[in-house]
Amino acid sequence: MGVGKQVIISKKMIKDLSSSLLPFSGAVSNELPMSSLLRLSLFQVSVGIATVLLVGTLNRVMIVELGVGASLVATMVAIPILLAPLRAVLGFKSDNHKSLIGWKRMPYIWYGTMWQFGGLAVMPFSIIVLSGDQTVGPWWAGHILVAFSFLATGMGAHLTQTAGLALAADRATDQTRSQVVALLYVMFLLGMGLAAVAFGFLLADFTKFKLIQVVQGAAVVTLLLNLVAIWRQEKLRPVEKKNIYNTEAAFIPIMGLFLKSQGGRSLLLVVFFGTLGLSMQDILLEPYGGEILGLSVAATTNLTAIWVVGALGGLFIASRSLKRKRGGPVKSIVFALFSAIGGLCSVIMSDPMNLALLYYFGSFLIGLGTGLFAVSTLIIAMTIPISKGTGRGLVLGAWGAAQATAAGLGIGLGGILNDISESIFGAEGLNLVVSSNPAFSYLVVYHLEIFLLFLTLAFLGPLSQYLSSLKLDSKGLGKFGLSEMPT
Repeated sequence: MGVGKQVIISKKMIKDLSSSLLPFSGAVSNELPMSSLLRLSLFQVSVGIATVLLVGTLNRVMIVELGVGASLVATMVAIPILLAPLRAVLGFKSDNHKSLIGWKRMPYIWYGTMWQFGGLAVMPFSIIVLSGDQTVGPWWAGHILVAFSFLATGMGAHLTQTAGLALAADRATDQTRSQVVALLYVMFLLGMGLAAVAFGFLLADFTKFKLIQVVQGAAVVTLLLNLVAIWRQEKLRPVEKKNIYNTEAAFIPIMGLFLKSQGGRSLLLVVFFGTLGLSMQDILLEPYGGEILGLSVAATTNLTAIWVVGALGGLFIASRSLKRKRGGPVKSIVFALFSAIGGLCSVIMSDPMNLALLYYFGSFLIGLGTGLFAVSTLIIAMTIPISKGTGRGLVLGAWGAAQATAAGLGIGLGGILNDISESIFGAEGLNLVVSSNPAFSYLVVYHLEIFLLFLTLAFLGPLSQYLSSLKLDSKGLGKFGLSEMPT
């Protein structure tokens, strides 16, 4: 009777098995271990918190609780969006930053953190002054203070996210970059979701003192999260003092070279028009559900949760698309655009069919398309080769600038076109037969979005040709499967 073979299970085997079962385990590499990756991703949580405050919570507080005019609020919210084109400059600066200790990205993440912290710290007081609770000083003091606080917070968020994404790209390998992108996107959604729930709970019984506590508490949380995120994330590379003061490369010529390249130009066109087409309904879906479908406030507020579920679903779609040997990101973008088109069609048909389920399903598809589109284009931005003089920070900054600018313009244009359509063709306007439907003004915006998404498909052709010429296969994009998905 033979002696059975002994199976020795080492600690390394247990560690490897445990790691393989963890979400996003494929994003781990020797250059970026799991502990460092999770800490680094916290900057996205802080950006998510700032985003919810700027475009969500404070809008309602200023208009409803404090009685500030909607047009003035919209102007203040638009201020950070105006800074979005600067992301390319900020990314370029981080590419070429020189210091005695050799850090490139971390100083810019820290600068962004300070801007975020400062803006949020003064924001509640400035909002209270703007609402009319002012005893001394000029009448315009509140306007200046709010503009500064929104400007500083938006500037900080842009700077933190641009430099943070560039640092993640620096530390990730070609094989892990797609998984790193997925994790960063999930953490951004997580930050938004947790912040929205927390702010809604804490401000349920609104007082001005609670507003101060909550917003300044968010400032402190932002500071702590980003401190933990950047701790020991960039290696010290001491350089000689004489090399610090060398003349940097000029931004405009290098940016011009990037825009002239087929890859750079095509990527930014796809990102801009795709995001524009995906964003115009953002402020219209909830009013559409209430005004046209007769849904309650509680019923329409569920849209945010449905959108987030759809966005996370986009990651699962990406897990299958990115494993293909050819055309993974491009096919993911095509799927994302058609998903959003289908979602818009579903929302449109919910009115004549009087079926709220189509409305919710359409919102899910729009969220799925938005999430998949953002992840796929960001993976391309972090993967495509960079030419001489062009740093990864500039590419990611340009991606962020195109994305943020288009999102801001889309939201603004959606509201403006809806109002214009209502005033011209509605009951108070020409009152045409075609516009007798109360949903007509909404349909104008939705159909324009569909047109823009089809236009994006046309711009996708040159980008696809460029990526095919690079022969970026599944090996270059990295493994992206079940273990990389959130659980």
